[in-house]
Amino acid sequence: MRLKEMLRRQVAFCASFIEIAISAVVLIAIVIAGFQVVREMIGLVGDPKAHESFTLFLGHAFNLIIGVEFIKMLCRHTPGSAIEVLLFAIARQMVVEHTSPIENLVGIITIALIFAIRKFLFVPTFGADPEEAEENNRPAQGRAGLVDAAVPAEKTEAAGTAEAAEKAETVGA
Repeated sequence: MRLKEMLRRQVAFCASFIEIAISAVVLIAIVIAGFQVVREMIGLVGDPKAHESFTLFLGHAFNLIIGVEFIKMLCRHTPGSAIEVLLFAIARQMVVEHTSPIENLVGIITIALIFAIRKFLFVPTFGADPEEAEENNRPAQGRAGLVDAAVPAEKTEAAGTAEAAEKAETVGA
């Protein structure tokens, strides 16, 4: 059993190393392609066919964004980062490719489904205590149970005391 666990750890380590190497190669490619996108942007200035060039530019820019999100996905290993890559890929397809209305409708439905999955079925932390996971999903105000609100000094003076006005100034600051 010990040998099996050791082999699993070694394979996992090698896989992680390969992921890091692929991420580095993709990052270098993104930087190189980024220079091309900047050149394309500058070329838009006096281009008589700027509309066609802009579509090409937009496609390349989306590809860079998808590449960056892909690298984040490889580094984070979270379902949320995979969902973000899918959203960008679908958005790129809809914006850059001139698709038919039916294809646009399918893309919109797909994005809506991804958002629904993200909102209602997405488990933020796998293997965590359900109460702790729910605590981490609540907004910051709900966690503390307090609302940080500043009360203007004029309102407190009108209410009665100068002492209350001093407290309001220190709380709001």
